[in-house]
Amino acid sequence: MTPTKIYGLTGGVGMGKTTVAQLLERRGVAVVDTDVLARKVVEPGQPALVAIQEMFGGAVLAQDGSLRREELARRVFASDISRKQLEAILHPRIRALWMAQTEQWRAEGIKLGVVVIPLLYETNSAKHFDKVICVACSAPSQQQRLAARGWSAEQIQQRIAAQQSIEKKLTAADYVVWTEGGTEITLTQVDHILSQL
Repeated sequence: MTPTKIYGLTGGVGMGKTTVAQLLERRGVAVVDTDVLARKVVEPGQPALVAIQEMFGGAVLAQDGSLRREELARRVFASDISRKQLEAILHPRIRALWMAQTEQWRAEGIKLGVVVIPLLYETNSAKHFDKVICVACSAPSQQQRLAARGWSAEQIQQRIAAQQSIEKKLTAADYVVWTEGGTEITLTQVDHILSQL
């Protein structure tokens, strides 16, 4: 039996990781997105949410006990210390979940599994993957896409500054998907990567 290949998918904020992940799924590839896992670990009743409340205070919780994500983001992206405190709570828990998923893929004999990790290089996770795909676009496109989310110029700058530069990620990656030219052009690049398997 061919051993399972595990690829990491990363890239800058707003550069098209979700789109590429969806295209991979369309091609039958198993995908787990750590942004989805991050939401799971902060659901009411989860230890991470208790730890976040203890670290940042009750103002980060809504009346129903759920996390006020925008309030937490406002605090942590304004302070490197706060952001690192939050990452220390979340990252080990998220990593445990995606690593368990990759073990399940191996047990099931799946040919290729992809883990979407925005902070793949920042969290020293590259060593866990057979290959890394970096999704990128031009800086003006990135700014436009993030502004379309309703983010202010300050919020955009904070989010970009919280990540390693896209140039470093591109240099370190095994494959690059450039998301400037529309879905079909992106899909052609995805298919090229899959053909290398």
